[in-house]
Amino acid sequence: MIKILKTNLDKTVLEYSNFIEGSWINMINPTKEEIQRVSEVCKINSRIFLQVLVEKEFPRVKKIEGGTLIVIDIPYMKDKRVRNKYVTYPLGIILCKNYFITVSLVNHEFLSKFEQNKIESFDTTKKEKFLMQILFNSSSNYLYILDSLEYDIHKVEKNTYHSTNNKQLLNFLNIQKSLVYFITSLKANSMVLEKLGKEDILTLNKEEKMLLEDAVIENKQCIESTMISREILSSTIDAYGTIISNNLNVIVKFLTGITIVFSIPTMIASFLGMNVPLGFIGESDISFILIVIISFIVSFILACWLKKKNML
Repeated sequence: MIKILKTNLDKTVLEYSNFIEGSWINMINPTKEEIQRVSEVCKINSRIFLQVLVEKEFPRVKKIEGGTLIVIDIPYMKDKRVRNKYVTYPLGIILCKNYFITVSLVNHEFLSKFEQNKIESFDTTKKEKFLMQILFNSSSNYLYILDSLEYDIHKVEKNTYHSTNNKQLLNFLNIQKSLVYFITSLKANSMVLEKLGKEDILTLNKEEKMLLEDAVIENKQCIESTMISREILSSTIDAYGTIISNNLNVIVKFLTGITIVFSIPTMIASFLGMNVPLGFIGESDISFILIVIISFIVSFILACWLKKKNML
């Protein structure tokens, strides 16, 4: 799929069916025909697009014939049926003479803010500034997802104290895997940002340099937050395993105590049911009631003793 977007004089984002100079070409899992079409218009080798359309493409900055290629990793929920299971997908950004191109295998939702004109001073014709805005908002997207994961961690912790199943543990493991993906990708993105700041790959004005610095700071904050979340989660998983084991022990102890208490009436009834003389109890009209009362009293005394010993 290809979207051709351009901001007009009043900064409204409009979508076009034909290629217009100064427009943003957003390519989402494009077909070979679409790649060839963009390649011919923008004078970019089609192999560049195919390189970016690889799930494990590593973030990098590279001068290419006809422009500059920047690749960064963006978080993406691959299977929405599984909660908190994120991976990262590459987003390729190509700055060429007359166009700004983004290409990816999946639809990165944070780009919809640009399409809906929710980003302040967004202009498709200012390619370097547009790039810095994408870099900054991609880091903000990480932070947003991290906040969501941390909320789920705290929410699950509240239900941990009385839990005896593995459902929450699997949720924790999904979050842990997501955080590993995030740390790896954020560190790689950090290298891209540093390279853009140190090398003369792009000609940036003062405003664009400030936006790049903001993106660097935001990315560092993401790395620190992710590492803190991973450490907290690691401790939580260890504690969770211990709590589950302890809860199971408490349940087993309680069931064992109950079994002992309820075995008393069975034992008394078995003794009194033998074919032997029972004296007064066997001859009385209220024998059954007496047996029930004796069983209850003995069971009650035993239950009180077990409770006192913290065994029930």
